[in-house]
Amino acid sequence: MLIILIGSVFVYIYYLKEKKEQLDAIKRGFCPRCQHKSIELTDKRSSGCSGPQMLTFECLECGYVNSFAVENGGSCGTDRCK
Repeated sequence: MLIILIGSVFVYIYYLKEKKEQLDAIKRGFCPRCQHKSIELTDKRSSGCSGPQMLTFECLECGYVNSFAVENGGSCGTDRCK
C-alpha cells in the first residue's frame, strides 16, 4: 500500500512539472506540441477577484487544447484592505 501511495505522489509531481513546462512554452508564445507560434487564448474564466483563473489555450496549427488554473493576483476595485 505504501508503494502505491509513493508511486502516486511521484506521478502527480511529474504531471505538475509537465503542466508547468507547457504553460511556460505558452507564455513564450509557442505551442508545446508543434512549437509553432499559433497558440491563442480561447477562454478565460474567473470565480471572483482573488480566486484562480481558468485559462484555456488552443493551437491553430495542430489542435492542441489545454486549460490551466493560474492565481489572480489582483483585487476588486480601488479600495484595498489596510
